[in-house]
Amino acid sequence: MRIQPLPPANLGAEALSVHNEIANLVGRSQSQVTMTDAQGALLGPFPAMLQYPQFGIPALSFLRTLDMHATLDKRVREVAILTVAGSFGARFELYAHEIMAEAFGLSPDVIASLAAGSRPDGLNEQETIAHTIAQVLVAGHIVPDSTYKRAIHLLGQNAVAELFFLIGGYCFIAIILNGFDMPSPENL
Repeated sequence: MRIQPLPPANLGAEALSVHNEIANLVGRSQSQVTMTDAQGALLGPFPAMLQYPQFGIPALSFLRTLDMHATLDKRVREVAILTVAGSFGARFELYAHEIMAEAFGLSPDVIASLAAGSRPDGLNEQETIAHTIAQVLVAGHIVPDSTYKRAIHLLGQNAVAELFFLIGGYCFIAIILNGFDMPSPENL
């Protein structure tokens, strides 16, 4: 871990306001996941956002938008997120979204396969296309026309756009986590 979590008691007024906003956001959408340490300091990508607010606050705004305007099925979202996390090996992202995927009904075998970076058996058509698109984009390739058309057929135009932004957002988070070598809570 290259930066330490910042306890709320040590934060100035502006940073504390951002801390509280993040805590409320993740508390609503990911209440099953441990997002703070014993001192109440945020974990995962959030210490970097607080220590570098000139980058972290705009990033937080984008992440909040992904959460507030989510229309994709929660299982489809988690398949895409775990595909990204597995591809990057982002420990905190894997930790958090393995929990969320289980909460939304993905099987342990599917979760384990996604976390390992492989294609799981047992996905429905929407989950499969989300996984395929996430794999293609994480590999740095253009989504083939046939794949794009299939995704539009299965999800709709707006949902495919949402999927692209979701994958991009979680690639961003994975890079921040890996760059700062942020562990999962059980490895602190």
